[in-house]
Amino acid sequence: MRRAIYLIISCTMGIPFMSRAQTTLTLPGALHAARTNNPFLKPASLNTAIAQSDVITAGLRPNPVLNNQTLQLMNSRNFAPNTRFYDKENRQTWWQLTKQFQLSGQRRLKQQFATGNVTVAEKTFADVERNILTETGNKWLDVWYNKVNLQLIREAKVNIDSLVKTQEIRLRNQVISSSELARTQLLLQQYQLQYNNAAQSYRNELQNLQLLTGQADSIAIDERDPVISLEMTQELDSLVSLSLVQRPDVQQAQATISAAKSNISLQKALAKPTPELGFIYNPQNTIPYFGVFATIDLPVFSRNQGEIRKSKIVLQQSEQSLSALQKQVSTEVQATWHTYQVNRETVDKYKSILPQAETILQSVKYAYTKGGTTIIDFLEAQRTWFETQKMYYDALYNYRKSYLQLLQVTGLINQL
Repeated sequence: MRRAIYLIISCTMGIPFMSRAQTTLTLPGALHAARTNNPFLKPASLNTAIAQSDVITAGLRPNPVLNNQTLQLMNSRNFAPNTRFYDKENRQTWWQLTKQFQLSGQRRLKQQFATGNVTVAEKTFADVERNILTETGNKWLDVWYNKVNLQLIREAKVNIDSLVKTQEIRLRNQVISSSELARTQLLLQQYQLQYNNAAQSYRNELQNLQLLTGQADSIAIDERDPVISLEMTQELDSLVSLSLVQRPDVQQAQATISAAKSNISLQKALAKPTPELGFIYNPQNTIPYFGVFATIDLPVFSRNQGEIRKSKIVLQQSEQSLSALQKQVSTEVQATWHTYQVNRETVDKYKSILPQAETILQSVKYAYTKGGTTIIDFLEAQRTWFETQKMYYDALYNYRKSYLQLLQVTGLINQL
């Protein structure tokens, strides 16, 4: 009795753990999980921290330089009277403490350029995030499509399986011929093969989604998720304008131009000489000397011409890249928006066809079981019903995918 009580308690306590073993993801939940746990997104986020380290480096000032030179008399004939080799009367020592001074705003411009690169890194990461979120959303849709396809084949298989059993009874009663039973069994076998392939495809896509979302436990999707929670009611022109402002890759290109302009100013400042100033303490044979040290390079041959020219070319390249990207964004938004509109209309039309296909199948099935029509009519009705269902899910899949693509090309997917 006691062992039975322990067993009941153990099973009861184990139920919550079993229920937590699987995570059910909606589409927004999958995107949130990918943003937090995607294994490829985590290392990409460190690029911003690397760029921020360069800001610290740019703000550092040059270290002071300590220089020592010691000259020792080697010939004893030149020693001071009554001295030996190691006495300071026979030695000269040079102590020099200097430091470089960054003039022409070099330190400030270095910091400005490094800060600009931080912005570029942030926008680059946002674009990587946009692509990974899009990939995750598409994978969620792939899982959903394979799941509903699996359910559709299962429903068709169950219907035909029940009909096969009815056909076997009717054959024994000599109501139908053996060929009619064979054709029904052949259709059942076809559905079974499709079911096996669909089940494997579903498992494969589910594993891919688990990788993208970084989930340790097994996952499932909530196929009741409507996916399209916000209809795109904006006009095409407003969507294009929104995309040119919100897309991370456009923001990255703009940040690259700003950083390139800062680099031009920096390279021009680095062309200016950097003086090194300091003090000298020079005891010579016990006689102390004190002086100052100053050095500056003369810009006769090298005036940083190459880096200045390169920085200007980089700016020109960045501006051309932004112009090309803006044209690409406009094209992508227009094409995706029109595709989205066509797919939405297609889904609406299929919604009105589905009940008709279901009604026709049930009518023909009833008539066939009562002997009012032939097996050919029934198989044709079954094929029409199955294809109509599948085309509806294809249309719904394309509609949802075009919606997700519209979120990607407008940059709105990062805000979900």
